[in-house]
Amino acid sequence: MIYLDSNATTPMSPGVVEAMMPWMTEKFCNPNASYAGAKEARKAIEAAREQVAALIGAEPDEIVFTGGGTESTNMALKWLARWVGRKTGRVVTSVIEHSAVLKPVQTFEDVGYAVERCPVDAGARLDLDAFSSACRAAREGGGFASLMWANNETGTIQPVADALIHAKESGLAFHTDAIQAVGKIPVDVREVPVDFLSLSGHKFHGPKGVGALFIRSGCRFEPMVRGGGQESDRRSGTENVAGIVGLGKAAELARLRLEHDPHGRVTGKLRDLFEERVVEGLKGVTVNGDLIHRLPNTTHLSFEGCEAAGLLILLDDKGVACSAGSACMTGKMKPSHVQKAMGFSDAKAKSSLRFGFSHMTTEEEAERAATDLIVSVEKLRRVQGGNTGPVAIYS
Repeated sequence: MIYLDSNATTPMSPGVVEAMMPWMTEKFCNPNASYAGAKEARKAIEAAREQVAALIGAEPDEIVFTGGGTESTNMALKWLARWVGRKTGRVVTSVIEHSAVLKPVQTFEDVGYAVERCPVDAGARLDLDAFSSACRAAREGGGFASLMWANNETGTIQPVADALIHAKESGLAFHTDAIQAVGKIPVDVREVPVDFLSLSGHKFHGPKGVGALFIRSGCRFEPMVRGGGQESDRRSGTENVAGIVGLGKAAELARLRLEHDPHGRVTGKLRDLFEERVVEGLKGVTVNGDLIHRLPNTTHLSFEGCEAAGLLILLDDKGVACSAGSACMTGKMKPSHVQKAMGFSDAKAKSSLRFGFSHMTTEEEAERAATDLIVSVEKLRRVQGGNTGPVAIYS
């Protein structure tokens, strides 16, 4: 299989698997007990906390381990909603957030919170003027903002640092869903001093089912899950030691990669090679999203006269794994909320695919995948009788 769906998940690094194995076999002790094996488990958790903190420029005691990115995001948003209160509280976010943000925010709106979902441009990048206005409107009654660091469909990187300035000028707390960004590009909470940040291990070659929430020192916080008081009483429940160790190792390896290649040029070259081959080999191809501000591993393409559902089948038959650029709802391909916000027509949405590369992808795989994609598009166009126009590239 040529795996090009690294925005959905990533394969675990061999070093991560090796680090986790002892904690899934002979080292099974509960880290909250008092004997030697338990103390060893506690020490491993705290070492992982330091590794995760180092990846994002945080202090270890600002890291809370969770069951994944969605839980981390819900923990932050539900606390912030409680803190500001629904009578006067306002929520500022964008229209292209992940459902882990949009669905909690919708529940806040349903019970009386005022919510402002700010628009984006055709490249899926935030309209900062609209965001600034929304923050100013929230100033009087108090509120909070939540903005993703990078979009999961297009890879577009959002102007988080600038948005944070507008939020802070209006006295708003600020959360960022950095799940797609952490481990792929530099994310430093000292340089961009957000209050809360969500991350997930399986997006940067760690295990599934484990993530972390950064809570800046000094920020008020009340737990969503209460019980035995683990994680300094911020997230109760016996810790997933193996998962946490794996997350820590993945964070360490990601930090080393970023120190060597901070702009992701190695992965970006493969992505660019793949795009060039496809654009040169086919007419009617559009590269979607912001071509300047985007993750180095992601490309989102549309193919005139060619439905993505059929392409996925043909590519899967050839051993190429990727994702449709539109959500599958009740068996019908429909534009996702991100594509609607970018102004996609139904036809364009139905013809879109997302390809996600990683440092594990090889040049040979990128070349072969491009060839397989070209062949598949041409075959499907012949079957569907699609018409194609000149190449068009958004920026």
